[in-house]
Amino acid sequence: MRNARDMLAESEIVVIGGGAVGLGVAYALARAGKSGVLVVEREPGVGRVTTSQGAGLCGQVRASVERVRLAMHSVETFRELQQDAEVRPDWHEVGSIRLAFSLERVEELRRLASVCAEAGLEVELLDPAEAERLWPLDLGEVRAVLWCPSDGFMTPTSVAAAYEHRCRAMGVRFLTSTAVTGIEVREDGVAAVRTDRGYVTCGTVIDAAGAHAFHVARLAGLELPIVPVRHEYFDTEPLAGLHPDLPCFRVPEMTVYGRAVGQGLRLGGWESTAESLDPRTFQLEAQAPAIATDSVVLAGFDEQFAALFPAVRGAPRTRVAKGWPTFTPDGGFVIGESRRVGGFVMAGGCNAHGISGSAGIGRLLVESLYDPHPGAYVRSLTPDRFTESAWDWDDARSQAQRVYETYYAPAG
Repeated sequence: MRNARDMLAESEIVVIGGGAVGLGVAYALARAGKSGVLVVEREPGVGRVTTSQGAGLCGQVRASVERVRLAMHSVETFRELQQDAEVRPDWHEVGSIRLAFSLERVEELRRLASVCAEAGLEVELLDPAEAERLWPLDLGEVRAVLWCPSDGFMTPTSVAAAYEHRCRAMGVRFLTSTAVTGIEVREDGVAAVRTDRGYVTCGTVIDAAGAHAFHVARLAGLELPIVPVRHEYFDTEPLAGLHPDLPCFRVPEMTVYGRAVGQGLRLGGWESTAESLDPRTFQLEAQAPAIATDSVVLAGFDEQFAALFPAVRGAPRTRVAKGWPTFTPDGGFVIGESRRVGGFVMAGGCNAHGISGSAGIGRLLVESLYDPHPGAYVRSLTPDRFTESAWDWDDARSQAQRVYETYYAPAG
């Protein structure tokens, strides 16, 4: 039984997690006119864990109209936040190029361009000679390039700071250095969140806990296959020909992506034999396991991209970033309220789109909760697709890891 003296706060809505997704959700709720929103974060400040390790690219070219529009909403939000006079997300709308070497990939670019056109996103198919004017790459073997002028990049920690700043201005409250230890559920649903500083009474809890989303869901009695998968990228020292206004790039056949960072290069990619975590092997109270730099994986990215940009080969590195973005067995987000626990809402399993998709994810969550007739896409993201079907952890982990490993598999 709770002691009134142990009450830390009361709020209508508690968002657990102060990363980009939790902040994007809080921002969307506040924009929708919802009061009584409280963000609880274990770290001393927001955006300090997985968000701080993000590469910062924001690409809108996706294989479905729904995903394109989600990313478009995020770009619109970053543009808006960039207009703030005090705290900005460091948004740079430099555009992006996506390269195709094979005829199969050229057809994929055409399909993607068609999806983008249906969604209302401007893209253009370029020949390699046109693309070489955008980026100093050797495109002699490239057949086609898809150009999206409104793509760009941001600084993930600046995105978190901008969300927090705007959220506070709209009345959202924050409890940092506060660890969640339990969720009190009664017959009619969520009643309170327990923390190491006391309890918070509430009627709605939103789980945006990133690599710990599985653990928070378990506190409410739900078992969800949200699997952390390792991801790495590196930055180099300044290289000839690079400057921060160059477009972002994606090379699916090499499974690499990147952008200029200052006069240096940021290069990351998707491993064909990834490392994942069974979230049952570490606890809510602990950080996700530390990641040792995998020099073999990074050297593979280096060697692949050197065919297009030889200067990267052996270039001194100034930073290696490593994180545990979460993936799901079907590659879909986990967004919405569970029918099994009233008031318990998921915002996780972002499949490496947590930062770039944060505003769009927030918008989908608001639709799932407050629209009397949410769209089919939003309904498809319900956590109950896992709570109301049979699955086992070995298969789920393998499938989620496979989503990561095939991230750049041909779309359509």
